Amino acid sequence: MGRCNLETLNTILNTVRNINISAIIDILIVAYLLYRTYKLIIETRAELLLRGIIFILLLIPISYIFNLTMVYTIISKTITIGVLTLVIIFQPEIRRMLEHIGRSAFSDRRVLRDTDILTRVVNDIVAAMDNLSHTKTGALIVIEQDTGLGDISETGIKIDALVSASLLENIFVPNTPLHDGATIIRGDRILSSGCVLPLTANKDISKKLGTRHRAALGLSEVSDSLILIVSEETGTISLALNGKLVRNYDKDRLQKILVKILTTKIERKQTWKERMDQWLSKKDQTSS
Repeated sequence: MGRCNLETLNTILNTVRNINISAIIDILIVAYLLYRTYKLIIETRAELLLRGIIFILLLIPISYIFNLTMVYTIISKTITIGVLTLVIIFQPEIRRMLEHIGRSAFSDRRVLRDTDILTRVVNDIVAAMDNLSHTKTGALIVIEQDTGLGDISETGIKIDALVSASLLENIFVPNTPLHDGATIIRGDRILSSGCVLPLTANKDISKKLGTRHRAALGLSEVSDSLILIVSEETGTISLALNGKLVRNYDKDRLQKILVKILTTKIERKQTWKERMDQWLSKKDQTSS
């Protein structure tokens, strides 16, 4: 027993001695990817599937140790097509992870950088939402962030006008061509209206929520957009973000949360692309 423990200890010590910088970087990258995957999967239906897969994988060594020939053969044979099955099952989560990596690595000029313009845009949006709420006029407004919504904007009618409270209110006047779809805002401009959004596949949301709320959740699950909803039944203002829906916003609370989220985009640390552009700009000025 003592000899076995000594050999195990020697093996561990040799492994530690052989660790170099490349190995540490390798471990950190793998750990980060696993952590991000776990964060994206947790609290979704995929979490239950992941638990089932882990259970099946644990059966492989157990069946081998206890000589469960049939179980081991079935699992080992089907595991070869398991990778393709996982890609199909976890397709939404894989897409979200890749989009998150892309947003983290590269900046996008769609996000407003001027605080004065941002404040004006937020004030106009909040004023419009408040008025629509009082009149119980259904509305669906999407504020585009790093994830581009060009494909979705093409499903509607191009507007390309500066954001204003009066224009937003007029877009959602009942029985007009644009009031049923979503209005997409990019920067300080209304990009298009009457757009069709993807509906959420989540079966656990309240049955009381209508199509607007389901469409808002659906888009928030596949993008980092801010989606604002006004219920035409109750006039309740809601906000969908990252697959979550928060309801019952009033004017002041909505103003604060929008300013907080959008200002964070401005104040965040520079991305690799921004640092590279800044370096190239300085290099051009030096050479000239």
